Amino acid sequence: MSSRSSVRTRTDATESHSGEIALLIAAIVAVLIGRQVLSLLIGGRGGVATWTTVFCAIVVQALPFLMLGVVLSGAITAFVPPRFFSAILPRRAALAVPVAGAAGALLPGCECASVPVAGRLIERGVVPAAALAFLLSAPAINPIVLVSTAVAFPGQPGMVVGRFVASLATAVLVGWLWARFGRPEWLGRYVTRRLPDPDGPAVSKFETFRLAVAHDFFEAGGFLIIGAAAAATMNVVIPPDWITTVAGIPVLSILVLAALAVVLSICSEADAFVAASLTGFPLPAQLAFMVVGPVVDLKLIALQTGTFSRAFATRFAPLTFVVAVAAATVTGLLIGVA
Repeated sequence: MSSRSSVRTRTDATESHSGEIALLIAAIVAVLIGRQVLSLLIGGRGGVATWTTVFCAIVVQALPFLMLGVVLSGAITAFVPPRFFSAILPRRAALAVPVAGAAGALLPGCECASVPVAGRLIERGVVPAAALAFLLSAPAINPIVLVSTAVAFPGQPGMVVGRFVASLATAVLVGWLWARFGRPEWLGRYVTRRLPDPDGPAVSKFETFRLAVAHDFFEAGGFLIIGAAAAATMNVVIPPDWITTVAGIPVLSILVLAALAVVLSICSEADAFVAASLTGFPLPAQLAFMVVGPVVDLKLIALQTGTFSRAFATRFAPLTFVVAVAAATVTGLLIGVA
């Protein structure tokens, strides 16, 4: 009876993910086709034409990087055993944190996937501070994110370097602070998301990979569409003189885009294109948008609450936000982005 129930559950999950993927792809295709229809109807005039142009440009540019990111993230979830990380990381937090942070540059992954991965690492004996440093660095400094940033900001290598340095600094500093002040009871009891355990015998590695890709693509793709729509709306609705006023105050412009990154919750493989579309803001503010987004946003706070505990999320998210804004600001000044 339990065997039949297990098979039925996996079948339902497979059908659910397949339906979600089909729905998201249909929505994206409808948007792209609808843009052409709207352009014909309105004759290229007014704010609607501007909105559809900005929206579609962001989605079309970001989608290939998003897809590549979720495929690689799924491969890591399915084929790289968590014990691999506990074997290579030092036991001392002071050393394990920077090593784990640097490892994020080698292992692409969406921030949605990094939360349960960090929980699994802690379960397998990895120092919690190191696991949290990896949680922050993996979606922020991996090769896909850096390449997408270079494409979004052509001829501006300082933005790529700034993003890498500030994001890595954020991961390491937060990890060290957590090692010093964090408490084990704040981590709660780790609860995996509803994907098969890659070490479990009941589900094949390929099935785990397929379900992970379907889950991440639907979730991240949905946030990409929301973020692109919000960025396009800002380009149309917000008066240019308001943007000029905010952009003229360096500290305020950085805080505004940092807060916007938290609210929009865009996947890290795609957020550079949204940041680049916010042309009214100075480069340091755009850098803060890209540094803050992958490490603290609304969906991450929800995931961290469910994976660890509310006590964890209410402490970890504000700490990460403050450190990320400070790191982006200082890095921007040091490398000349400002």
